[in-house]
Amino acid sequence: MLDPFYLIVDRTEWLERLLPAGVRLVQLRVKDMDAGPLRAEIRRARDLCAAAGAQLIVNDYWRLAIEEGCDFVHLGQEDLDTADLGAIRGAGVKLGLSTHDETELDRALAAEPDYVALGPVFPTILKAMKWAPQGIERVRTWRAKVGAVPLVAIGGLTPERAKAVLEAGADSAAVVTDILRHDDPVARTREWVAVTRR
Repeated sequence: MLDPFYLIVDRTEWLERLLPAGVRLVQLRVKDMDAGPLRAEIRRARDLCAAAGAQLIVNDYWRLAIEEGCDFVHLGQEDLDTADLGAIRGAGVKLGLSTHDETELDRALAAEPDYVALGPVFPTILKAMKWAPQGIERVRTWRAKVGAVPLVAIGGLTPERAKAVLEAGADSAAVVTDILRHDDPVARTREWVAVTRR
């Protein structure tokens, strides 16, 4: 069962500040870090999340997620080409997959993931996207297509928009910039927790 509030951070130091605000589901999405520091980062995130009763999702680095005994790994479509899904499953690590169109959704569902993510639902400033914003209607469509598989909505979400995607059938609303670039990330996190857990 996924928490309805899904926080994504790029460094473990965020967790020290934000886990006490009520975060129960977090993805560590680290880019461009050497192997040694990266392992230490994942290990620290794992321990912080365990102490806070939160689930940790490691983005991309499925081998490290297995080796460090993490709950979850999240893979993009390109990662599916090289990841050993059998090894991930064999280690008892749960799997989340990104999707942006019907072809990717079919491919993701064939891998029997523990959740599917759809994005970007709204325009996002986080990274250049080759996909247009999907919109709320696409969330409803994906909900119907994925059946019992948990659905995560991501991209341009605010607390108000999070409410809308959850009402449209998403199980969880994922956020990066609305919190990490906020003037008061801790207060904003509390706001997200309040809105998504009603």
